[in-house]
Amino acid sequence: MVKSIKQSIRGCSDYLPEYMRIWRLLERKIIKVLNSYCYNEIQFPIIENTELFQRTIGLSTDILLKEMYSFKDKKNNSITLRPEGTIGCVRAIIENKLNSITENRLWYVGPMFRYERPQKGRYRQFNQLGIEVFAISEPEIELELLMIFSHLLDDLNLSDSVYLEINSIGSKYTRRLYIKDLVIFLKKYATELDEDSKKRIYTNPLRILDTKNKNIQHLLKEAPIILDYLDEKSKIHFETLCSLMNKFNIKYKINTKLVRGLDYYNDTVFEWKTNVLGSQNTVCGGGRYDTLFQQIGGQSTSAVGCAIGIERLILLIKKESLFLKDVSLFTDIYLFFLKKDIYFIVLKLAENIRKVFPTLKVKIDFLVGNISNKLRKANKSNTTVALIFGKKEIFTKTVLIKNLKNNVQMTVSKKELMHHLKKIFF
Repeated sequence: MVKSIKQSIRGCSDYLPEYMRIWRLLERKIIKVLNSYCYNEIQFPIIENTELFQRTIGLSTDILLKEMYSFKDKKNNSITLRPEGTIGCVRAIIENKLNSITENRLWYVGPMFRYERPQKGRYRQFNQLGIEVFAISEPEIELELLMIFSHLLDDLNLSDSVYLEINSIGSKYTRRLYIKDLVIFLKKYATELDEDSKKRIYTNPLRILDTKNKNIQHLLKEAPIILDYLDEKSKIHFETLCSLMNKFNIKYKINTKLVRGLDYYNDTVFEWKTNVLGSQNTVCGGGRYDTLFQQIGGQSTSAVGCAIGIERLILLIKKESLFLKDVSLFTDIYLFFLKKDIYFIVLKLAENIRKVFPTLKVKIDFLVGNISNKLRKANKSNTTVALIFGKKEIFTKTVLIKNLKNNVQMTVSKKELMHHLKKIFF
């Protein structure tokens, strides 16, 4: 059955004004933190060549096998809507030869696309704010990423609602050794696995570690532990990072089952999670990806990054009822005229107010009507000041100012208006 054209596509959301006010305030807070750490914005296309993702995400991952939105363009090229941001960002860095000293800390924000089963906190079009750093191999840069998100959580008063899990998945070589032993273990208990996990034994066994199935989680308590397979370099790197987090009082839990869902990761992986949102509980996740540049055709370059789920963070903010009063609908100055033929004068005055006080929200009611109805409308818009113009005000070159917060009103000359508005608002 064809869905009504009046409905959005399943898994895609309309972001209404109230929601967008929270979004923009959140975005400003994130960008403020990133600016304080000297991160610069980058943007790149939402469509890329399909091969870019095939070469890097992993041929057996759910993203590649089930979730990518890919199509042929008019020249029969295979094009994909980006399912995540890191790969496109790295491609942009390589193509544009960004300087690894002056432009090695980057952030971006925008929509990603995956054909997943929609549920609360999981959508087919979703937005992420990504943070990427390249050409720094030391664990201190991973600490910086964790401190950035920790700083943001403090700003949002969410520190008590979110917890950090961290792990090391080692190098590609040691991971292969681990996977070999993990597969041997899983095959022993194949009859106790669900159908998805049985398939993953032969395609992507690491993903079984992320299972939500309680019975399999219990079974995995006896599975090999990936930290036991780290080489000396990876072990020292991870221990140094943990030591640094301890020194900076960043609380964390080592989760040896945490592997993330993309094949390009190595060594450190981490996720900030919450118990408030149900099964879709990761609000920020990331890790190190030191081989990704070479996979795309660039030079060997150390890299680490993370992505913040905008929709999930907003769900958490709304659930915790945080700073919602800061984004409530309001109008600073509402202008009314009582006769149609004077609207031009009012329009000109409104423009002058905006020039003098560019931070104030100024609105004009273009409909002529009863003054009581107009004031009720202004109160519904949470207005501070109403400026009222009738025949008398135009003739005497005055303005009736009504402060709707304290019900005080006065008539002032147009020349004195800016002075009185400054006293009210500043």
